[in-house]
Amino acid sequence: MDVTNLSSAELRQLQERVKQELKQRESQDLAKAREEIFAIAKSVGVSVQDLVGSGASARAKTGPVAPRYRNPADASQQWTGRGRQPQWVKDWLDAGNDISGLKL
Repeated sequence: MDVTNLSSAELRQLQERVKQELKQRESQDLAKAREEIFAIAKSVGVSVQDLVGSGASARAKTGPVAPRYRNPADASQQWTGRGRQPQWVKDWLDAGNDISGLKL
């Protein structure tokens, strides 16, 4: 198709038709892929839930992480060692102390 002779309005219409066609084809491709996955899972005797359940979502349900560090001045302040350091950890390190002094 030679688009060089089309007007701006015709190009915009064509662009909109292409968007709609792409959306429809993506939907069809997704449905086809889903059917193929179900067929493969069924042929080997595995449910799709078993396949999906062993993914990242199952790992995300491991629960909270135990704290590894405790503030010696206030035992109620604990830190797991993940994420941003609490201010009391920063103060401890800025004072020249080693973090191993905070380990539980």
